Amino acid sequence: MKKVLITGANKSIGFETARILLQQGFYVYIGSRSLQNGEEAVNKLKAQGLTNAEAVQLDVTDDASVKAARETIGSKTDVLDVLINNAGISGGMPQAPLTAPIEMFKSVYDTNVFGVVRVTQAFVDLLQKSDAPRIVNVSSSVGSLTLNSDPSWPYYGLNAGVYNSSKAALNIYTVKLAYELKDTAFKVNAIDPGYTKTDFNNHSGPGSVEVAAERVAKYAMIDKDGPHGKYFSEESNPETGEIPW
Repeated sequence: MKKVLITGANKSIGFETARILLQQGFYVYIGSRSLQNGEEAVNKLKAQGLTNAEAVQLDVTDDASVKAARETIGSKTDVLDVLINNAGISGGMPQAPLTAPIEMFKSVYDTNVFGVVRVTQAFVDLLQKSDAPRIVNVSSSVGSLTLNSDPSWPYYGLNAGVYNSSKAALNIYTVKLAYELKDTAFKVNAIDPGYTKTDFNNHSGPGSVEVAAERVAKYAMIDKDGPHGKYFSEESNPETGEIPW
C-alpha cells in the first residue's frame, strides 16, 4: 500500500485530496497544525468507510513540529511514496508592494515557502526509499511571472504582492528541487488547484474543492512517464494544463 503525507489536510482541498487518494488505495497521513482538527478529519473519513487515514500534528512553520512529525511517521513506516505540500496561507488582503508590512511577508513566506522546504528536507529520506516517489507542491497560477506580466490575464494587477511572490518563490524552489532529483525516480511538479471556493479566500472562488483536489491528486499518481519539473494550471490552460513560469 502506497503512503502519502499531505500537509494542511484537515480541511478544504487538502482534505478532499486525502479522500481521493484513500479511495485509490493509499494510506494517508493527515498533516494538521492542530492534532484535534486532524483527528476530527480522520473521523469524518472513517465514517465514510475510508479507514486508512491517520492524523499527525504538523505545523510547517515550526522546526520542532516538523521533526516530531518525521519521527512519528518514521516510527510507523520506512517508506513514504508521496509528499503533497498543500499547507498555505494568503496573509490577508490587500497586499500593495509599497505598503504591505515586512511581518506579512515573513509570515506568508514562512508557511508557503520555508514550510515547504522544511517538510521536504525532513521527509526526503523516506521518499528516497520508494520505488516511485512523488512530490506535489501546491502552487498557484498567480506565481507565474509570465502571466503576471500579461495585461490580458484575468488576474493581472491583483493586489496580492505578498502571496503572489511567495508562490513565485515556491515555483523556483520546485524547479531547482526537480533539477537536483532529475536522475532519480522522483517526479516533482508544481500544481495550481485553481481559484477554489474555500475559507482561504472567504469562499469567493468559483471552483469546487472536488475539482481542485482531483487536479492535485492526479499528479500524486503519475507513472514513470509522467511530467517532472513542470508547472500546471488546468484552470488557466484547459488543453494541456501546463503554464509558463
